[in-house]
Amino acid sequence: MTGRSLGGELAVRLGKAAAVSLVAGTIGGAAVLAGQAVAARNRDYAQPELGLALRATVGRAGAPLLRLVLLGDSSALGVGVGRFDETVGGQLAHLLAEGPAGRRVHLSSVGVSGSRSTDLATQVARALLGDRPDVAVVLIGANDATAMSRPLEAAAYLASAVRRLREAGVEVVVGTCPDLGAVRAVAPPLRQVIGWSGRRVARAQTAAVLDAGGTVVDLGTETGPVFRADAGTLCHDGFHPSADGYRVWAHALLPAVVAAANVASRH
Repeated sequence: MTGRSLGGELAVRLGKAAAVSLVAGTIGGAAVLAGQAVAARNRDYAQPELGLALRATVGRAGAPLLRLVLLGDSSALGVGVGRFDETVGGQLAHLLAEGPAGRRVHLSSVGVSGSRSTDLATQVARALLGDRPDVAVVLIGANDATAMSRPLEAAAYLASAVRRLREAGVEVVVGTCPDLGAVRAVAPPLRQVIGWSGRRVARAQTAAVLDAGGTVVDLGTETGPVFRADAGTLCHDGFHPSADGYRVWAHALLPAVVAAANVASRH
C-alpha cells in the first residue's frame, strides 16, 4: 500500500458499501453494515513481505525460456504468505517448470498492494521495461469491487492495459475478481454486498478482456466454492489467500498460462 494501511483502505471501501445499502435498505440495516465496516477496519490485515523475492528463476538450465510477469494487486505480490514458493507466481513458476514442456521460468512481479484497475497503466509501463515478457498474468478487481467502483469503468482501464501488452507482443491471461463472498474478514450481510459487487466487476472484466485480445480465467466461478468450503484457503486476516489459496488459484490459472506460453513460443 502507499501511505495507508490495508485495514484503513478496506474500511473506507466497506463504508461506501454501507452507504449504498443505506439507500436501498432500512436505517437499521445500514447501521449493521456501518458497524461491520468499523469491525473490518480494526482487523489485523496481512502486509506485503518486504523481503519476499519479486524476481526469481525456476527450472533447469537449458530448458525453454519463458518470461512471466505478474501485474495487479496484493495477490500479484503474494500478500498473506511469507515464502516465494507459496505465492501464486512462485507456484505457477514451479508448475510450469515441472510440466511436460519443462520450462525455465524467469518470473517477476510489478503488482502493487491495494491497486485498482486505474493503476494498471503504470504497471504495464514497468512490465515492458527491459526484456519483453512472453506472458503476463493480471490479477485485479477485488479493490475495485470493495471500493464499489463502476464495473464498466474499471473494466475499461483493464482492457486498455491488456491492449497495450498485446500490442507489445505479450500474451495476456487475466484472473478476474475472485469470489469476495468467501472472505471471512467481513461478516454477513456486508459480505453479501461485496460479493455481489465482485461478481459485477468480474462480468464486466470478462467482456472487456476478451474484446482486448486477452484470455480470461474466472477465478470466482472456478475457485470460489473451494474458498467458501475451506477457511484454510485464507491467511490469518480472513481476506488474503493463504499458501493453499494461492495454490488453488495457480492450478486454475495454469491451463490458460500454458496455452499462452505455447503461443508465445511460436512467435
